[in-house]
Amino acid sequence: MNEAELRSLLAKYIQAEADLLSGKSVTWGNRQISRESLSEIRKGRHEVETRLAALNPRARNRPQYSLAKFL
Repeated sequence: MNEAELRSLLAKYIQAEADLLSGKSVTWGNRQISRESLSEIRKGRHEVETRLAALNPRARNRPQYSLAKFL
């Protein structure tokens, strides 16, 4: 998945989490998700956030350039 797809998926996870916390039920495809599934949503959200961080070198505390020492 590319960054745009991952960001879109993350937005859906955030919205689903907010809906469940406000007492709504969420349907994804043919699957009904209830408050008991909150841990699954948070687990999926964490996975997407981890994948996004892996795409961004600055998030991994790596510079986007190389450093050289000249003596």
